[in-house]
Amino acid sequence: MVAPVSRGIIFTGKTFGGMTNSLVQVSILLTVGGIIGIHYTTLSLVQTVVVVLLLSFSLTSLGLALGSYMHSLEGFQMIVSFVVFPIFFLSGALFSIDNLPDWLSILIIIDPATYAVDALRNTMLGIGSKPFEVDISILIAFTAGLGVFGILSFRRMKAI
Repeated sequence: MVAPVSRGIIFTGKTFGGMTNSLVQVSILLTVGGIIGIHYTTLSLVQTVVVVLLLSFSLTSLGLALGSYMHSLEGFQMIVSFVVFPIFFLSGALFSIDNLPDWLSILIIIDPATYAVDALRNTMLGIGSKPFEVDISILIAFTAGLGVFGILSFRRMKAI
């Protein structure tokens, strides 16, 4: 935090590190999918990589922003657990989100992972509930918003 570069640059570097980690994991999953017989097109692979990079930037930004407000590692881990698990569970990756109560629908609408899961279903299976362009546009907006929030939060953090 005392390096002669701006905190925005440090923040961006950390988010790019998170994106690289996600890309390695997705590459492994796509390779396993190819081995078990899932057929990909060049377009579907490119779209998958774009969606994964956008979502990983968003979630890494959110994590760094929340971490900038925490003063202990234990507190950060607790907060991340309370944020990451609902984002994952409400994304529609594990179960259908079509018949949920109205109050949960509000949480699903503000969950960026919902749009990433739908975009990936569109790309890989062709069965998304919204067009890919809609999902990717919303995901880009979330990514930009969380990126700005993260940079502003990271700038105000005190060096310990």
